[in-house]
Amino acid sequence: MNTQYELSCVVKNYLSCYYEILDCMIDKMTNAKTSCSISQNFICQMIPHHEAAIKMAENLLRYTTCIPLQNMANCIIAEETEGIECLKEILCKCENCKNSEQDLCLYKRRYDAITQKMFDKMGFACADNCLNANFIREMIPHMEGGIKMSKNALSFCVCPELKPILCSIIDSQTKGICEMKRLLCTICRKW
Repeated sequence: MNTQYELSCVVKNYLSCYYEILDCMIDKMTNAKTSCSISQNFICQMIPHHEAAIKMAENLLRYTTCIPLQNMANCIIAEETEGIECLKEILCKCENCKNSEQDLCLYKRRYDAITQKMFDKMGFACADNCLNANFIREMIPHMEGGIKMSKNALSFCVCPELKPILCSIIDSQTKGICEMKRLLCTICRKW
């Protein structure tokens, strides 16, 4: 956490919850059960990523009065909840789509690099007394990680049912990042 001055009690409470969410996500994503199916591995790794986004949005909603950010957080909760349901629905089908040992190794190598970068950026996101800006600075690397994880999976042979979900994640997270960057500029100007 990078701070140059004392944080308010509200921000400290917000950040305490955020770091618990982050630690839980890191643990679940790092220790997700893997198999010889990239499709199944992706699903088992992405579900805790989605769960963390929901919890991060819920944490923000406890504190923010920024209406555009409230709307964005509610949208994240709805989209990620639906995403988890879709992933769970296809899990059994996707576990039958097997990959070679070479592809599994390459997928894991890329996945580890992507997630480590995401975990680091989220863990060291600038934290100040502007809680709304903190959320955006934490969520952008989370979304960037989701995009990169999805693109990584798409570069291999994956279950046909998973492909549209991967494309949807890339599309929605790309739009989400643009909206957040735009909102961050507005928030920073006001603050």
